Amino acid sequence: VQLQASGGGLVQPGGSLRLSCTGSGTIVRDNDMAWYRQPPGHQRELVAVIKRGDATTYADSVKGRFTISRDDVKRALYLQMNDLESEDTGVYYCAVAQWLGTKWNVALWGRGTQVTVSS
Repeated sequence: VQLQASGGGLVQPGGSLRLSCTGSGTIVRDNDMAWYRQPPGHQRELVAVIKRGDATTYADSVKGRFTISRDDVKRALYLQMNDLESEDTGVYYCAVAQWLGTKWNVALWGRGTQVTVSS
């Protein structure tokens, strides 16, 4: 079972990027999926979650700017990021998420992709 993120890069403040994550088999379709990020010098943090019924939740810092979605046919998870800020810089990871009753946990990490927002 594998997850692979892609689509990162260098973008100017105010710009947009779309991250993709492909998974083997039906892993993306059959699970709650999440995007995390790790800013330089900081711990990994939750960015967005899409549940199996396609309900979504977002970190306050990205609400209104980021959109998580998935395509079951393409077995892909996406993160559309608009109006990017320098604080969005970091390595972005897709993951299989599990709700533990009070918080989200990660059952499987994908390989990350670097996002750098800088002028």
